[in-house]
Amino acid sequence: MKAIILAGGLGTRLGTLTDKIPKPMVQIDNKPIIWHIMSLYAKHGIKDFIIALGYKGQVIKDFFLNYKENISDFKINLKSGKIESYNYEFEDWNINLVDTGLNTMTGGRIKKLKHLIKEDDFLLTYGDGLSNVDINKLIEFHKSHGKIATVTAVRPNARFGELDISGIDVKSFKEKPQINNGWINGGFFVFKRGFIDLIDDSFTVLEAEPLEKAASAGQLVAHKHHGFWQCVDTPRDKEFLDQLAIQNNLYPWIK
Repeated sequence: MKAIILAGGLGTRLGTLTDKIPKPMVQIDNKPIIWHIMSLYAKHGIKDFIIALGYKGQVIKDFFLNYKENISDFKINLKSGKIESYNYEFEDWNINLVDTGLNTMTGGRIKKLKHLIKEDDFLLTYGDGLSNVDINKLIEFHKSHGKIATVTAVRPNARFGELDISGIDVKSFKEKPQINNGWINGGFFVFKRGFIDLIDDSFTVLEAEPLEKAASAGQLVAHKHHGFWQCVDTPRDKEFLDQLAIQNNLYPWIK
């Protein structure tokens, strides 16, 4: 199964951190957010990725084009140009990097990737959220209910799209309201391929019409996650995650 990562947004609330790089390239413990997200998926056997690029997408392309040098220690002979990397075991990841447009909305980015999605189901998440959600259990849950869309619901101290949940069924999907019951959109979706037909065009916002339509039709189901989740939305969020990595000497979003 393929995992799509939406990595094209501007990330304006991170201030100067995203002046020269896109939000998914902001570093947590000297590795970009997108690397941490992909490592979570890979831990659960998901190693086929489609990265939807937009704002400063070339930075992400350059990171993966020069991945060995960016991630590992290396030595270089300046005369011959020979480079030898060491102290790192490289990942067996397959990555499609696709420019989906600077001003394309979240739903529109998915629409532009439809030709790359051949299986009945696909995974999707944003390029700024870290979690220790069990991806295999998420997929198993999605396949068990047979509906078109599954969203991971989380309960942070935050301000994101709120889910009105009855049992496991999502009754409504409200983008960034005043929190009432505490469950919010934590990303980490699983969709049937047919969900893409709910997206009209490049200007469609995933969190508006498509998910609202799915919820109204009884086709959006919540996978409740009670573990770690943190969105990197502000400099304070980045500092918090850096401190967690330092204090624990590991990543609580991957362990």
